[in-house]
Formats: sequence, structure tokens, C-alpha cells
Amino acid sequence: MNLTNRKTIHIEWGDCDPAQIVHYPRYLAYFDACTTALFKKAGLSKRQMLKTYQIVGIPMVDLRASFKAPSRFSDTVIVESEITEWRRSSFCVRHRLLNKNVLAVECFEIRVWAVTSEADPERIESKPVPREVIEMFSVGNNRSPAHQKSRRNKQ
Repeated sequence: MNLTNRKTIHIEWGDCDPAQIVHYPRYLAYFDACTTALFKKAGLSKRQMLKTYQIVGIPMVDLRASFKAPSRFSDTVIVESEITEWRRSSFCVRHRLLNKNVLAVECFEIRVWAVTSEADPERIESKPVPREVIEMFSVGNNRSPAHQKSRRNKQ
């Protein structure tokens, strides 16, 4: 079973077009924040990940989204995010945005584990995702600080 993160988002006026429907680029900003939240739930804050693994980030290289139902100003939506596939130096993230328990948007991203190129410091290149990072996304290995704290409180 994959580690899943759920993030609640309140749709603000500035997220919407004149028809008060979420303007589609805003969904991409939501999903980027949800990917960051998913890594944090696994125990890897973005700052820690960049420092520990000497990467420049996890840029998106492919994107597909299906818009099934509109979300509007003042709606509260929930985004469920999970990594559905690990590859050598990339991974697939699926986001499901639910509005009133109805699937409104489904998005699939492919991101790469990226470092500065040794041959040309002006470029980036992919690098294999460390096995320990992949293992952090197993449901049984949830190492987020909040999860650890709640476990300590139960003891």
C-alpha cells in the first residue's frame, strides 16, 4: 500500500476566473504543494531533502490532468496524493482533488530526482532515487515528525 497524504484546500477568490471557477493553472500550484506535503509526511522536508541528498529539486517533466467537475470560490476541497511508481531516477505522483466527495480533478505527474550536472554546472541531470527515500514511502515506514510524536503520546 502506498503512503497517501490528504491536504485540505479552501478555494480563495484569487484562485478563480471571472466565472468564479478555479483557473486551471491554480490546480498545478495546489498539486505542487501537495507533492511537497507528501514528502514531508514521509519524513523528508524539502529543505532537508535538498541538503541531505545534494539535489536541486524534483522537477516535473511530464503532466496529465483530467478536469471532471468545477471547483468554485469558497469551496473546500481535499487533495489525496500518492506516488504510484518509482523508476530509476524518476517517479509518478497521482493527485485526486475531491470536492464534496466527488472526483473533480485527477492529475498525474512524472518528476525526476535532479542534481547539478558535473559536466556543465549550468545544467541539471537526473540521478537515481536513493533506496532509503523510496522505503520512506512504504506505509509501515512513516517517519514524519508528527507521526512519531503521536506514537510517543500513545505509549
